[in-house]
Amino acid sequence: MEYKDQNLTKYLDDLSAKLAAPGGGSAAALNAAMGASLISMVVNFTLGKPKYAAFEAELKDILLKSERLRKDFLELVDLDVVAYQSKDIRKALDVPLMLARLCHQAAKLCPALIKKGNVYLISDVAVAAVLLESAFTCAVFNVDINLKSLGQKKLTQGIRKELNQMSKVIRRIRENTEERVGKIIRG
Repeated sequence: MEYKDQNLTKYLDDLSAKLAAPGGGSAAALNAAMGASLISMVVNFTLGKPKYAAFEAELKDILLKSERLRKDFLELVDLDVVAYQSKDIRKALDVPLMLARLCHQAAKLCPALIKKGNVYLISDVAVAAVLLESAFTCAVFNVDINLKSLGQKKLTQGIRKELNQMSKVIRRIRENTEERVGKIIRG
């Protein structure tokens, strides 16, 4: 089943049912898609406003990236289900690893929007950062469980090193975003 073409109620009904899939990996991908969607929304509400005209080119670039990422995340909602059902550990590892990498890319779009995005949507930038970090963390859990099942020590060490580095970056982005947005909205 392709959930990307179903309504949200169907997806949530299946997620809550006694079904093997969709599960946590698919839900994490949907969470990331919502984060990327919020980035796109902020940019869409900013483009064309005279106050932000100096940032137009950069904002358009962010929008292109966030829209590509949103579509990739939505694909991962279904790819996670397929990977789980295939019983292929390598496929089950690759999907959450890809999700983690894409969350890292998407989170890096947030800092610019604090200064260059429509100030009336600044809280949505913080929500996007939180959603993306959350999806990243979920993806790491799924990578870890699959690495354990795969039993390849050298591969495991390399992937964990990469994820630890990305984790530091994404956590710093989320923390800085929360702090800066908090100062703006609380005065």
